[in-house]
Amino acid sequence: MLLGLLPLAAAAKPIAFARGTTVMLERGAGTMNEAQLFYAPRYWYSIGAGWLELTSEDARKQRHVTYLRGNLLAKRWNLPSAQANVFAWGGLGRATGSDFEGSTLARNAGVQFDYETRRVYSAFRSDLQESDRFSHRIDTLQLGWAPYAHDYDTLATWFVVQGRRYTGDIMDGTETAFLVRFFKRGTWVEVGATTDGKLQAMAMFNF
Repeated sequence: MLLGLLPLAAAAKPIAFARGTTVMLERGAGTMNEAQLFYAPRYWYSIGAGWLELTSEDARKQRHVTYLRGNLLAKRWNLPSAQANVFAWGGLGRATGSDFEGSTLARNAGVQFDYETRRVYSAFRSDLQESDRFSHRIDTLQLGWAPYAHDYDTLATWFVVQGRRYTGDIMDGTETAFLVRFFKRGTWVEVGATTDGKLQAMAMFNF
């Protein structure tokens, strides 16, 4: 039973389960807003679309990227009381920006590594958006702890520390956030703030 629970446990994933749909919405401390919708015909891949908005700290520069993307479960380890995954993805889209005219072809590529039990987890994600006009990468490291082990039908609570590195001309720096995460069945809500007091929130729905 434990292994059946783990794919929906601690880490956000672009693939939940076969013939499942995943919706993810994220507000990243005033710098990033993103929405994604993926459908998984099989347990090891999903396809879908996303929208990303990046805003500089002084709000003078913006990027908007709309993309189509494929996600691959490259490797999974089912351990006696834990699970580890490697995901990779890539896609193409169109981007606009406040500092250039018209739209440009944009490329998206990324990777995610995660390890989790019902009480602890770690995850690292690197996501690159680039075009002939810009290049932006967001690297995110999360460490989480649950004060109690949960079951699929019960409410899970996690305390998460996050470090996020932005690289590019919108923002170049690192931020730290403290988050509280709740989920039950296929619904997940996460809210918290950076050490600068900026709100960060995420919601994920699997159905």
